[in-house]
Amino acid sequence: MINQVTLVGRLTKDPELKTTSDGTPVTQVTLAVSRNFRNQNGEIEADFVLCTLWRKAAENTAQYCRKGSVVGVTGRLHTRNYEKEGKRVYITEVIGEQIRFLGAKPHVDNSSPSPSPTPAPAPSQTQSPNSEPREKKEEVPVGS
Repeated sequence: MINQVTLVGRLTKDPELKTTSDGTPVTQVTLAVSRNFRNQNGEIEADFVLCTLWRKAAENTAQYCRKGSVVGVTGRLHTRNYEKEGKRVYITEVIGEQIRFLGAKPHVDNSSPSPSPTPAPAPSQTQSPNSEPREKKEEVPVGS
């Protein structure tokens, strides 16, 4: 049997890191996942999926993600239940086994004008018109 789920969506609120009684980090996030079709009113609807992340995935998500962050979660579907006020309550969630941080919510800052793009310099005499200018390459550290 296969039980594997892959979702890409936006976090609906800031993740909150918690720890279990034995000290294991955990966070629950809800992903808003857009459907790939429009409803009768022409609007794109979304499904809201509860995802539970454990250990390092929980810590990193709480540290680096905020409401509106785009993430990809791969995991397994899990259903649990409990009794509340004499009624059985069922919860279906994704237990995240892997999370990818795909982008942040665009930040709009109206206090300062956006810089205008700088035009590319004209080719120098030593450079042929068909060659591309050489750029200094920088290494960008990747977070774990």
